[in-house]
Amino acid sequence: MTDPDLHELLNDLCSYPKEQPWLEFKLNKGSISNEQLGEYISALSNGATISNKPFGYLVWGVEDETLTIKGTNFTFVNAKQGNQDLEFWILNFLHPKINFEIFEFDYKGKHVVLIRIPSAKGEPTNFQKKSFIRIGSNKTDLKNFPDYKRIIYNSQEDWSAKIIDQASINDLDKDALKVAKEKFKERSSSSSYYSEIDNWDELTFLDKAKITINGKITNTAIILLGKEESSHFLLPYIAEITWKLETEEKAYEHLGTPLFLNTTKVLQNIRNINYKFFPDNELLSTTVNKYDTRSILEAIHNCIAHQNYSLHSRILVTEKIDKLIFSNAGSFFEGFPEEYSNGEKTPERYRNQWLANAMVNLGMIDRLGYGIHTMYLAQRNRFFPLPDYILSEPQKVVLQIYGHAIDENYSKILIERKDLTLSQVVLLDRVQKKMPVSDTAAASLKKERLIEGRKPNYYVAASVAAITDDKVSYIKNKAFDKSYYKKLVIEFLTKYKQATRAELDDLLMDKLSNVLSTDQKRTKIRNLLYDMSKKENLIQNSSKSTASPIWILKTKNK
Repeated sequence: MTDPDLHELLNDLCSYPKEQPWLEFKLNKGSISNEQLGEYISALSNGATISNKPFGYLVWGVEDETLTIKGTNFTFVNAKQGNQDLEFWILNFLHPKINFEIFEFDYKGKHVVLIRIPSAKGEPTNFQKKSFIRIGSNKTDLKNFPDYKRIIYNSQEDWSAKIIDQASINDLDKDALKVAKEKFKERSSSSSYYSEIDNWDELTFLDKAKITINGKITNTAIILLGKEESSHFLLPYIAEITWKLETEEKAYEHLGTPLFLNTTKVLQNIRNINYKFFPDNELLSTTVNKYDTRSILEAIHNCIAHQNYSLHSRILVTEKIDKLIFSNAGSFFEGFPEEYSNGEKTPERYRNQWLANAMVNLGMIDRLGYGIHTMYLAQRNRFFPLPDYILSEPQKVVLQIYGHAIDENYSKILIERKDLTLSQVVLLDRVQKKMPVSDTAAASLKKERLIEGRKPNYYVAASVAAITDDKVSYIKNKAFDKSYYKKLVIEFLTKYKQATRAELDDLLMDKLSNVLSTDQKRTKIRNLLYDMSKKENLIQNSSKSTASPIWILKTKNK
């Protein structure tokens, strides 16, 4: 790798909010022993596999708490274990052998050492006959985490393509087979064999749809088309969806195989009523469904396709009064959800390749990665908040689809501004959810008069207030110029001669932006009084106490 490549890689690694199961930062070599270094290489190699990363990284020269690049005094050139070079000593104790690479380079005059460690494949990476994993910020024994160990052992095989020797076509559901063949025909309208599909027997269809392999029943066949009583072939793995109603009413239902049909039953359980918006400048309300049917099915089908079945977990669909929550076991397999929102990223691999191919052939999912993009568009076109992917746990993906408005101004501006790009809507959605946006993004939104306020307290802009006529809300949130507050202080002191801090708080607190918290408002007032007394010589403290000041106008200003 060239120096520019290494600089770019280092910047990418330091852009993560914190260390990862596959990423460790150190400042100097003295923080770990040679044995611990070998254990870290084992842990990061295994962590990379758990996180679906091709490599793990151990970097010296970066402070782990702040991720600031400070440089290091460590170098591998002279590092020894006894009389042996440290690099070769570690290699001798690694099993299976992995070819980790060492890069030493300068970054803006600061020395950095970076080890790139291949992910474990097919079996855990051991050091001195023991395998390690990072949990949080701690390195620990992998044997204490059997689910992670199982993932590593399964990392080179596609479980969904495995053949079940004891199963036959008689273990598949007849209704599911019939509907699946119809959907496959719809999907194959432009193929050369389209006119022959009706004459195919069931095994020919299943092979063509890549559900079975040479007439043999696969795990995919049972997951999608298996009879309910055939799910035992999958044990100890689970192919089941649980729908839960968590509102003023409580209900639940477990739905197993065939999942190809039972996703529709989940959809039918969900209460999808109409939702009305009342734009201020229109006579008629705008009515939309609470949820988009295609988005619900897309979310469920994505859970089936990307579920890590080795974790022995159900897929959960939780219906709350204002949102749907979809949860499946296994980390987001490639990239991040935000990368798929604009429809430009195409995944290069799948956790369950054979299952994903079958679901594409049956019209259940889109192989090209447009599913997330489709859900974003559906929410935008219905004026609702965009979907949220919450990667709150290393082995769980959680998707929220909103069935209500968070900020009416956000919804109203989507009704009025059909010209907004999806990228702008994504940023505006983050603002309404009080999520951080970059300085560049904030500047762009301000330029379009979509937001106002100061970092980090952005809110719907004056332009939106003008469109929606929500002037009262805007005035409450508006931040006035400092001169306005200074004028109020001077007028008060001119009339009443003096003022305590409490009196000035009473004067200004309700005039400051409602976006600010009470503590932030007090800080703003303190900074204002400091500027007026120390920098501008407009006022002075006539009391000897700084804790209980009595503010008066300076003589020249009376």
